Amino acid sequence: MGLGKTLQAITGIQRLLERREIGSALVVAPAGLLGQWRFELDRWAPGLSVIRLDGDWRERNWKWGLEKQLYLISYESLRGDLAMAMKRPWDLVVLDEAQRIKNREAGVSRACKKLVRSRAWALTGTPLENREDELASVLEFVRPNHPAERLASLRPGPRLRLLQSQLQLRRRKSDVLKDLPPKTLVRLPLTMTAEQRSSYSQTELGLRAELSAMGQRVTLINVLEVISRLKQICNFCPVTGRSSKLTDLKDRLETIVSSGHRALVFSQWTNERFGIDRLARELAGFRPLTYSGSLSLPEREQRIQSFRQDSAHKALLLSLRAGGQGLNLQEASYVIHFDRWWNPAVENQATDRAHRMGQIHPVTVYNYTTLDSIEERIEEILERKRALFAAVVDQVSLDVRKLLSPAELYGLLGLSAPPPARRAEGNARDLEQRVVALLKSNQWQVRVEGGGVLNAERTDELGLPQVLAILCLPGRIRPMALSDFLARSSAARRVIVVTRAARAEAEALGGSEEIYWDEEAVLQLERALGTETL
Repeated sequence: MGLGKTLQAITGIQRLLERREIGSALVVAPAGLLGQWRFELDRWAPGLSVIRLDGDWRERNWKWGLEKQLYLISYESLRGDLAMAMKRPWDLVVLDEAQRIKNREAGVSRACKKLVRSRAWALTGTPLENREDELASVLEFVRPNHPAERLASLRPGPRLRLLQSQLQLRRRKSDVLKDLPPKTLVRLPLTMTAEQRSSYSQTELGLRAELSAMGQRVTLINVLEVISRLKQICNFCPVTGRSSKLTDLKDRLETIVSSGHRALVFSQWTNERFGIDRLARELAGFRPLTYSGSLSLPEREQRIQSFRQDSAHKALLLSLRAGGQGLNLQEASYVIHFDRWWNPAVENQATDRAHRMGQIHPVTVYNYTTLDSIEERIEEILERKRALFAAVVDQVSLDVRKLLSPAELYGLLGLSAPPPARRAEGNARDLEQRVVALLKSNQWQVRVEGGGVLNAERTDELGLPQVLAILCLPGRIRPMALSDFLARSSAARRVIVVTRAARAEAEALGGSEEIYWDEEAVLQLERALGTETL
């Protein structure tokens, strides 16, 4: 989690569309993540034509008829719209948070697996939560599903593990640790529940009318009170108690806890209606602790010690002011801002309770923003303040070469950048040594067999053995060497690394084997093994 699955999927979709290997794709995600997907698509692939299939069934019905490159839909809507989704064969279907189909008998699981698809990707940080059968259900979706083709169910056992080793691209937090683990900021845009929206609209109209009636007597305090009221409704509906944030937070904590991690949750309020006391009641199943200014100093110290020493407490709920400074809470690797404060420095201080020296895990920070609300306008101010801080403080000792490409640097003087020098392809020994170094850096035990042949073994995080055979051929293809490698190697996964000039010949001779080429072959192999860090 927090290692770039969404960005990698968007990049992959964009590349496939550019190369015309697919014409359209369907992304199925939890309803609360559709806004995040749209935001990331606008940011990283602005050229794609995208439609979000939400709204009531009438609105979704006409949206299905539009010709787009990428369609976004929630699991629940897909189950209701299955007949519409089945009207076309999909070039690619992507499931985000694919653990949603871990129960093969569930309606959403059946719906996803019925889709006719040439390619299928499942994105999840927890492909297996309780039983191996859950992994089997996810892998049943990953297989292509062609018309009139009936696929047998997968069952736990050696065959399932073999299939997993062939299909899984895995990155773990432990693979990307440096001296101080990275911090990933994730924006979570959500739409209000219908009840929240109704309360928000009525309250906003009423408060605006009150301010207008006050005329010149309106003070800054009056305005801040209105803003506070509206922000509270973004947390919980004052009439029904419904909350789109709470629904998402519960699901997110389930995923975090199932992966063995814990979370800090910040709110500017502490009360029973809109703040951390309300959250403590709603999240009781996670045995949360609260930390606020209403506690005495001994009570505060006791709460912190309890959280540090007892891992049964999966979340610590803190008021932003009381818990945002001075605490060392490296036991948590996830930070969640349930609502937003005006000053980004205050939020950063709170985040750094977990992201500090002594933290052994990368830290993921989730920021909730309710769309079409006062929170969205606050977010715009926050971003402007962050940009100002970066311009005034961060860039005082700026190394411009790290921010501008050679073309941009030359362009500042009206010149054209020279073409990049082509890197020499090297000899067989060079390529072999690079591949060996890559494998060893990712905990593979490597045997060099000679003739460019490498055998590698390791045990994955589930305790399952992985076996890999690699043939390095940086020069012209030697057909005898290639055929001998294919005949002798018994590994479930075989990889051939060649130069660009030999790519076509290797593909013709190698059949369906994995083939990587040109001077970037080792980088491609790194991506294929799921070990590249962003």
